[in-house]
Amino acid sequence: MPIMAAPRKYPDELRERATRLAVEACKNPVARNGAIRRIADQLDVHPEALWTWPKRAETDERDRSA
Repeated sequence: MPIMAAPRKYPDELRERATRLAVEACKNPVARNGAIRRIADQLDVHPEALWTWPKRAETDERDRSA
């Protein structure tokens, strides 16, 4: 019997949107302070999850371009 992965808590579309918003907000020095928490609250996403998604996306992008 194959082992099934646990279902993801957040849909891929939400993860992608939240990641884009976080990356854009962090580029702007004025909006950077508290941006992750603000976006997480707006999208009803746990802030710790939103901290990791842009980092993972950046790592994945580097791996693809290498």
